[in-house]
Amino acid sequence: MSDNLDRYDWGAIHASLDARGYAVLPALLTERQCRDMADLYQDDSRFRSHIHMARHNFGRGEYKYLRYPLPALVEGLRRQLYRRLAPIANAWCARLKLDQHYPGSLPEFLERCHAAGQVRPTPLLLKYGKGDYNCLHQDLYGEHVFPLQAIVMLSEPGRDFEGGELMLVENRPRMQSLGHVVRPGLGDAVIISVNQRPQRGARGDYRVALRHGVAEISSGVRQTLGIIMHDAS
Repeated sequence: MSDNLDRYDWGAIHASLDARGYAVLPALLTERQCRDMADLYQDDSRFRSHIHMARHNFGRGEYKYLRYPLPALVEGLRRQLYRRLAPIANAWCARLKLDQHYPGSLPEFLERCHAAGQVRPTPLLLKYGKGDYNCLHQDLYGEHVFPLQAIVMLSEPGRDFEGGELMLVENRPRMQSLGHVVRPGLGDAVIISVNQRPQRGARGDYRVALRHGVAEISSGVRQTLGIIMHDAS
């Protein structure tokens, strides 16, 4: 897994995150890994909870939070992604003059979460069918929030489903909101801002808040893996 992540240009990823709040990692997972992870959705023993979005006015569709211990693939991705994203998170904190510093490894960060009562794992599998969608939202689960997360596409657009674009909307102070539409392919990961990021302005950096969601699925089934670094209270 480490070698797989080392092949990406992390300087370019940092620049993309700075510029627009997201970055794409092409072909992070193989087709076989995607299919195996999608098939895991049927094994309820691997999950701690099952959410039907319509019951909570989140949209339409469903998702399941994985329980500890996480599947080896998810655990490895979470640790390795965190290690590469922590320097970006700390750079953002410095630019926004936040009194916050993220440790270099995921276990150190999770110790901080667990000490504050955030002990429930947050990586999840999501499943959407025809007519399903996810309203714009932020994945904030407690006092400690890591500012970046990953969304990995487990289905192939155009073959497994149609529609279902990833939507990102930035709320900019004293300006109209700015939207992005992202169409990841099978196995692609999209790194996104969880809450807010710095944006360079004429008078220095200011905060831009980002929410994300999924457009309506017009046909088929769309499945994704969400990798959130902080645990939930």
